[in-house]
Amino acid sequence: MSQIKTGELNNMKYRLLTFQILILFILTQTGLADVRLNALFTDKMVMQRETKIPVWGWADPMEKITIEASWGAKAETITNMDSTWSVKIKTPKAGGPFQITVSGKNTIVVDDVLSGEVWLCGGQSNMDHHLSTYIADAREPQYQPLVEHIRSEIKNTHDPLLRTLVIPHMTSIDKKITNFEAEWLSVNPEQTGKFSATGYFFAKELREKLDIPIGLVECARGATRIQPWLSEKTYMSDEKTKAYYLEEHEKAKEKMAIMNAEGYVDIKYQRALKKWKEDGKKGWKPRPTPHPTKDITIPATYHNGMVYSIIPYAIKGVIWYQGESNSGYMTDLYEEYFTTLINSWRTEWNQGDFPFYWAQLSAYQQPNENPQEDCGWASVNDHQRRTLKVKNTGMAVTYDIGEAEDIHPHNKMDVGKRLSLWALKNEYNFKKIICSGPIYKSHKIKDGKIEIKFSDIGSGLMVGKKILLEDTVPVDEPLKRFQIAGKDRKWKWANAEIISKNKIIVSHPDIPEPIVVRYAWSKNPEGANLYNKEGLPASVFTTEK
Repeated sequence: MSQIKTGELNNMKYRLLTFQILILFILTQTGLADVRLNALFTDKMVMQRETKIPVWGWADPMEKITIEASWGAKAETITNMDSTWSVKIKTPKAGGPFQITVSGKNTIVVDDVLSGEVWLCGGQSNMDHHLSTYIADAREPQYQPLVEHIRSEIKNTHDPLLRTLVIPHMTSIDKKITNFEAEWLSVNPEQTGKFSATGYFFAKELREKLDIPIGLVECARGATRIQPWLSEKTYMSDEKTKAYYLEEHEKAKEKMAIMNAEGYVDIKYQRALKKWKEDGKKGWKPRPTPHPTKDITIPATYHNGMVYSIIPYAIKGVIWYQGESNSGYMTDLYEEYFTTLINSWRTEWNQGDFPFYWAQLSAYQQPNENPQEDCGWASVNDHQRRTLKVKNTGMAVTYDIGEAEDIHPHNKMDVGKRLSLWALKNEYNFKKIICSGPIYKSHKIKDGKIEIKFSDIGSGLMVGKKILLEDTVPVDEPLKRFQIAGKDRKWKWANAEIISKNKIIVSHPDIPEPIVVRYAWSKNPEGANLYNKEGLPASVFTTEK
């Protein structure tokens, strides 16, 4: 020590004092807070069985955190300097209830914990809408039996081993939200109505077949495009998406400056409101221009506000129902964005290529009589079909269970069931299940006709008809909703016929040199009737690349 110069000693004392002040500052900012857990880890939670799950929360920097589980698992960690901590614990076989105790300066006990299968439910309103949304009378009388079915489901079903946690709707332009307020719910007359309808009927099928606890984490928001569900980091990893992200956020900042200015008047809204009143208040009442902090269209905002707070909660996989809001926005890029979303979520969760299953868009509005009409709705469905190229994915076709006058059709029972077929076959070893309807595979042009070959034909192709919740039945009718065109791109309703177990032939007498066929290419392809013999409908498709 005698050899250390006075200046060096003073410098060491200064650095030590600075470090002590920094630690004091951090402790002051955290307020010597109690140990806290992410809201996912609360009473009645469902954890993914037989794996190592991350458990995380917050505490004072350098605080020791101990986790003990009633099934015998135990783990310890030290809180980071930013007050965060995370640790993994091994989970038991399906069952429960269990208890998890988290200890630091204080102790938290999480009771009534179940070990089972956890699925994340994502998308927009057809995933977000809860069962209680569907108990009002149907707009079209023929769908009223579906309403009665859902009313009975809410009133009479009890299942304490089927649970859900709904992430609150939160949007954030820049800040990443790390926690939220919510509670786990179970199936009973008081709480069933709060379940995602699509998620509920998916999970119900799993409960009946597997007889183990099922947990749903719902992370969905009505009217959202796919773009807000991707992370900022994902956008920044590609020059094209980076440019789009920066441009949209710059627009948001400019709009924010205008709307935050003193004396701001929403002129566009005022004009629309005035016109609406002058027209006798017909149609939807105009809404004020959303402030950028509430804008649901800005890239990454729902990833920041909702998805970020639940990563990396251990899940089995994802079910997804979204695309309506992209039928008129960047539709031609939907496959690209959807593929990116699947791959980026898998990277962020760091659980490998977990299963990702989705529902196509259901029929909506009046069917078109003119085959020339193009359709962004059908285009989204076709982009979803093309996304099946991604490993470990699956798709439920739903155009045959839609409602012309309701964008939120009541038949979520079949949507959930069709999604569950993928999970049961691929994840739970029900190998004999046919989980997909016919999927366009290839075509060849010969003698003025186009021969279409399908995969996923089950026992073979058939002309079928489905009514409400009844099984699809074969009918003696011609195939409908096929369109054909030559080089002039003038579409005509085509003649189509099943010629073998996996092929059909499509033609039109006025088109001697056809080049392209498309099927169910409409917002409401009423009458589309190509199924496999297991009763699952063929996907919307076009033979064009």
